[in-house]
Amino acid sequence: MEKIALIVGATGIIGSNLAQELLAHGWTTYGLARNPRPDAAGLLPVAADLLNPAGLQAALADLAPTHVFLTTWMRQDTETENIRVNSALVRNVLEALSPKKSVRHVALVTGLKHYLGPFEAYANGGALPPTPLREEQPRLPLDNFYYAQEDEVYAAAKRDGFSWSIHRPHTIIGKAVGNLMNMGTTLAVYASICKETGRPFRWPGSEAQWHGLSDVTDARIIAKQLRWAATTEAARNQAFNITNGDVFRWSWLWPRLAAWFGVEAAGFDGTVHPLEAELSQDTAVWREIAERHQLTEPDLNRLASAWHTDLDLGRPIEVMTDMSNSRKRGFLEYQATEDSFFDLFEQLRADRLIP
Repeated sequence: MEKIALIVGATGIIGSNLAQELLAHGWTTYGLARNPRPDAAGLLPVAADLLNPAGLQAALADLAPTHVFLTTWMRQDTETENIRVNSALVRNVLEALSPKKSVRHVALVTGLKHYLGPFEAYANGGALPPTPLREEQPRLPLDNFYYAQEDEVYAAAKRDGFSWSIHRPHTIIGKAVGNLMNMGTTLAVYASICKETGRPFRWPGSEAQWHGLSDVTDARIIAKQLRWAATTEAARNQAFNITNGDVFRWSWLWPRLAAWFGVEAAGFDGTVHPLEAELSQDTAVWREIAERHQLTEPDLNRLASAWHTDLDLGRPIEVMTDMSNSRKRGFLEYQATEDSFFDLFEQLRADRLIP
């Protein structure tokens, strides 16, 4: 049976990697974005504003996808606004497709804020959940736009009869420009600035994160899980954590990242040193670096998402996830985290995004 995918958020870290994964396996693949780019050969672009229902319906009028992958969100100033906007974008897509009755499966990508609460909650050290995080843990008694997005998927599935899967990655490591949550590229830019200016590559986060166990999610491995869940009977109507499958301590990984760039590593020194404050002083420095090395992106703020890296690395607890739910259903892919970072750094250098 033909597989026709609609990737919502095709220009992001997850969406762009998912497009490559699906195309490599023979899927007809449409990529929806406000400003689509031909990042993957064979990807069919669809331009639409997710918050404009009439325009969205017009853009999707001639499409009858069998599988929908929701991989995007829009950051707002408050969680109330996050809920309003991000539930609407899910609802608008699924309502536009509902009359066609072509959709067999919908996959929604959320994340670990499902367990940790919205940014302002876990950043301030609110209720700390037990780790490793497991899919059966109940929702927190907090407003959370992830819950609102899930509820939109559940309601549409009941109405239209499709299956669903929810995917909860930890920090995504992969290439993207202009992305809101982009730790790998942020650290690459920071290390490049350290090398150019002679500064140490200083750990910016908390003691708990420095010494505790952690994990991350390679964009390539969540792409594999998304394709697997969309085509596996045992994965129907399930929520899945998704990480690389290994765990590490930042105290072990940080010197290795520094060594790749040839800079001095400085570990936790008793104080949190937020990257957002540090990199805010480096806009002109990066522009000079970009000009000297003929890089393709001179705007530091389009490469680095320091605010999100600070939230992840500043958590007051160690954070790692359990992968049992997908493992026991047959998803056995694995990715070494050290290689996730090094592969990304090589790609950023080859694409002239870092010197």
